[in-house]
Amino acid sequence: MPTHDAAAFRRLCAQYRWLAIFMVVSVGGLLALIHIIFPLLLWMRDGVVREGVIGTSVFALPTVCYLYGVWAIGQGLGEVSRGRLIQPTLAGTLRKVGLALGAGGVLSVFVVTNALRVVGEIRGGYLNFDVGAMTLGMIGGALYLLGRVVDQAGRVQAELDEMI
Repeated sequence: MPTHDAAAFRRLCAQYRWLAIFMVVSVGGLLALIHIIFPLLLWMRDGVVREGVIGTSVFALPTVCYLYGVWAIGQGLGEVSRGRLIQPTLAGTLRKVGLALGAGGVLSVFVVTNALRVVGEIRGGYLNFDVGAMTLGMIGGALYLLGRVVDQAGRVQAELDEMI
């Protein structure tokens, strides 16, 4: 890759890193306001926990996982922008993003519905047949496996380089 292309790629990676940081901080801040700070202020003012506060907080759990996935992408691209090798960075980032998406999907489909049933917010089935969450969970699993494949390929490449 020519030097100017590599420099442009690194600049794009750095810009994307800042976009990921902006997204995580802004959405995470809004989630904190809605689910932690405002209910806490209302509890301190009135002395009573509002109805539905626990349910909405449980419902936001998958979003925290997805935000961690965005943070991991930003972290990986930040490392690439600072000159770290792409292959080891890619392997680690794929595994982190895969775990985040997989955990968010599993939480959304299995845990959130049952936790909301336990706290009395909803009645009904034991699974949330959310196709989007199921798809994200499957993509997360595939990304995790791809991260392992990329990591293994790097080890094989290093072994082949030693032979030469």
